[in-house]
Amino acid sequence: MSGTPSVTPVTVLGLGAMGSALSTAFLDGGHPVTVWNRTPAKAGPLTARGAVAAADPREAVRAADLVVLCVLDYAAAYDTLGAVGDALNGRALVHLTNGTPAQAREFAQWATQRGAHYVDGGIMSTPPMIGDSGSLVLYSGDRTGFDAHRSTLERLGAARWLGSDPGAAALHDIALLSGMYGLFAGHLHAAALIASEGGSVTEFTTELLIPFLERMMVPMKYSSREIDSGEFADQEASIAMQATAFVNIIESTAAQGVDPALLIPMRDLYHRAAAEGRDPSELLAKKAGR
Repeated sequence: MSGTPSVTPVTVLGLGAMGSALSTAFLDGGHPVTVWNRTPAKAGPLTARGAVAAADPREAVRAADLVVLCVLDYAAAYDTLGAVGDALNGRALVHLTNGTPAQAREFAQWATQRGAHYVDGGIMSTPPMIGDSGSLVLYSGDRTGFDAHRSTLERLGAARWLGSDPGAAALHDIALLSGMYGLFAGHLHAAALIASEGGSVTEFTTELLIPFLERMMVPMKYSSREIDSGEFADQEASIAMQATAFVNIIESTAAQGVDPALLIPMRDLYHRAAAEGRDPSELLAKKAGR
């Protein structure tokens, strides 16, 4: 007769909005969860659901072989784990604090020197999305630590492995956020233009902007391949023509009483490229150092 499969105990350090969401997802998956937070009161809703609140980070780390760290920044991460001594030895430390690739690599060295199987991660979801089918978390670093706990980490969302470089998850996180914020900035600017004359931003966005942007995903795929290969096809629209179009965009924006600050750096980039006689597809390639 087979027994009930065991579930991995998990420790979560940091109970902000994201840390609390991570803890809740593990609890929903039936995992024993130990939590710690600098402000103990934040553990209340989780202990009411069965989590155990540790008195300090060392006690929390010793409670589980899988330790998930999600705090404000890397200074807080060092502060949280600085006094745990040898408690990290042999444990998988999954660090989900947002930071730079350089910070991730430095922290990986620090954690590895203390015997941890260090896995860095980037959460590409908001707290309410954690545990849902659309949630995505990027991981890189110690493959042994990741593989040992992959099924548990998938309680948070889809787990995308990016390789042994501890900085890879942070780099992809920053790259994805850059694309997201660029998209959001473009939407806000376009919305401001429509609103300047009393138009419906909802109608504009749903009926025109989103379908238009979806069509623009096709040339984005082609230009990505060109950047990877370093071979650029001839473009129908010259860089000089696009630079001229940006003049009209900036002038129209100002005339509508909308601040053009979001677009001015892009205008300047196009004008510099036009002055150098560059091809449109090479615009990003040059910035990438090719």
